[in-house]
Amino acid sequence: MPKLRLPHPLVLLLLCVLAAAALTYLLPAGQFDRQDDPATGRTVVVAGTYHRVEPAPVGPFAAFVAVPRGFVAAAEVIVLVLLVGGAWTVVDKAGTLRAIVDWLVGRFGQRRYLIVIILSLAFAAGGAMENMQEEIIPLAPVLLLLAAGLGYDGVTMAAMSMGAAMVGSAFSPINPFQAGIALKLAQLPLLSGAGLRTGMFVCAISLWIWWTIRHAERHRVAPAAGATVTHAPFDARQRVILLLVAAPFVAYVIGVLKFGWGFNELSAAFLVAGLAIGMVGRLGLEGTVDAYLDGMRSVVGAAVLIGVARSISLVLEDGRVIDTILQTLVTPLSSAPRAVAVMLMVPVHALLHIPVSSVSGQAVLTMPVMVPLSDLLGVSRQATVLAYQTGAGLTEFWTPTNGALMAILLSLRCPFNKWLRFAWPMIVAMTVLGVVGILIVM
Repeated sequence: MPKLRLPHPLVLLLLCVLAAAALTYLLPAGQFDRQDDPATGRTVVVAGTYHRVEPAPVGPFAAFVAVPRGFVAAAEVIVLVLLVGGAWTVVDKAGTLRAIVDWLVGRFGQRRYLIVIILSLAFAAGGAMENMQEEIIPLAPVLLLLAAGLGYDGVTMAAMSMGAAMVGSAFSPINPFQAGIALKLAQLPLLSGAGLRTGMFVCAISLWIWWTIRHAERHRVAPAAGATVTHAPFDARQRVILLLVAAPFVAYVIGVLKFGWGFNELSAAFLVAGLAIGMVGRLGLEGTVDAYLDGMRSVVGAAVLIGVARSISLVLEDGRVIDTILQTLVTPLSSAPRAVAVMLMVPVHALLHIPVSSVSGQAVLTMPVMVPLSDLLGVSRQATVLAYQTGAGLTEFWTPTNGALMAILLSLRCPFNKWLRFAWPMIVAMTVLGVVGILIVM
């Protein structure tokens, strides 16, 4: 039986753009009324207000016009990828990445599983605290360097970084962009159900790390030539550079939680850190700028994928069918038995997350509709929020409309079909975990 070969990620996303345009001809146009929500500061839909509107089908050329518009709409994320990618190349030119990798391989070379555990927990924490995804793209060079030193493949590196972060995001009790927004819109305390979510997070990340180590050891090869330990000096200068690398992440987490920071602030923090690292690393001003530009060039492909992925939702918005998709998926729930309805919320959120690739965007779109429905059915609002987290959060693992996913896989040289074969068993297992949590609070 021939192996399934998917097209290049860029081709796949462009096909999704055209498919979205086709849907604007096939689905009736409709909209919900919207209003500003003071609790979240976002515009949300008003339940029960869906109505038909004038059709606005998107033609083939208009669909391609949406691609540059997608770059504009995703500008903050694209700039983040470019500026952070540049900063990491400066770190590499200063010799710090090589020193860190040499230290890790030398320290844990015979216990490689500890590296997988440590890095997976670190990325899971990033996902749990600030929905980390796009921030991983510029880390590809150091992950690839580490993979070469350990003899691991791109699937392993994607799993311990992006995969672990998405596990943290999906089951986090404190993720402000997922659980935080959904709980606010459901009018529940921000840390309500934190004990259950923490238990689900521990179970999910334990399963994920075990699966990652299992794959890593089964597919390990001899370390690449020249990737063995070279004992690059990890002196005081390298320690200062490492602190400068960590500073933007620490500042960003604090900024998100306390001051409402976004991607622009993180980009600026890494721009400043990159320039400072170049000076500390004795690259000189011109050498630092050259390294920065080299780094930006290395992540252009990933940035392009993010812009194209964003254009898919723009096409659906232009065609006025996003709300129609939501209404179509939600309507059967209102006539289903209580237990069936709450279980069906998970696949409904999963299907809706394909066109609505932002978890925060999906929360403000769906929760104002789902919460009144759950009240009508006698389902707890906590169960409704968990159904959203499970459905939307786990769809992040496999939908090609997730631009960050496609960009990270491209950067780590991990084919999409290989990633799907690796991730599917754990996606199913974590979906079961999510369903168990829903039943507990239903």
